[in-house]
Amino acid sequence: MTWLADHWLDILGWGGSALLVYSLLQASVLRLRVLNAIACVLLIVFNAMLAVWPMVGMNTVLVAINAWFIVQLIRARHDESAFEVLEVGPADEYLRHTLRVHGADILRFNPGFVHDPATTDHAFLVQKGDETVGVVLLRTTGDTADVLLDYVTPRYRDFSPGEFVWRRSGMLTEHGIRRVVTRPGMVGAYYDRVGFRREGDSYTLGL
Repeated sequence: MTWLADHWLDILGWGGSALLVYSLLQASVLRLRVLNAIACVLLIVFNAMLAVWPMVGMNTVLVAINAWFIVQLIRARHDESAFEVLEVGPADEYLRHTLRVHGADILRFNPGFVHDPATTDHAFLVQKGDETVGVVLLRTTGDTADVLLDYVTPRYRDFSPGEFVWRRSGMLTEHGIRRVVTRPGMVGAYYDRVGFRREGDSYTLGL
C-alpha cells in the first residue's frame, strides 16, 4: 500500500498512456472513441497534478472531440437513414469479393461457413455510404428463410447493421418470406431487439 501511495501518479500516467495506445489498436470505431476518451481523462488528471497545462488543454480538446463522435455514432446505431440495404445476386462478384476479404473473420464467428450461390436464395449488403458494413445471406424453404450468414465487419461490430434487413420486412415479404429462422447457436445479441423470438437454439421472426 505504501508503494502504491508513493507511485500512484506514475501509475496513472503510464496507465493513461497505455490505454491511449491500446485504443488506437481497436478495429471498432466506437470502442476506439470510448477508450481514447477515457485515456484522455486519465491524462488530464495526470498532467494537472504536474501542472503541465498545455497537455491538459490538448487532452481536454480530445475528450470533447471524442464525445462528439461518440454521440454521433450512438445516434446512428439504429438510424435507418445512416445505413442502406442493397439486394444483390448470390453469385454477385462484389459479394464474392466482400466474403473473400473478410473470409478469415467470418470463419471466426461462423466455423465451417462456405458460400454456395447454388444454395443461397437471397443476399443483402448493408452499406454505410460507400462502405460495406454487413452481409446477410438467406436460404428459403416455402415461406421460411433460414439465415446462412449475418456478418458485421470489425469496424461496426458494436452496431447491428443486419437489423436493417429485418426492419425493412417489405424487402423480404416481396419474396414470399413470412418467417425468418437463425442458425442454431447463432450469437443473437440484437435479435430480440428487432422482434425475433427465442425458440430452442434459434431465433425466429414472423413477418
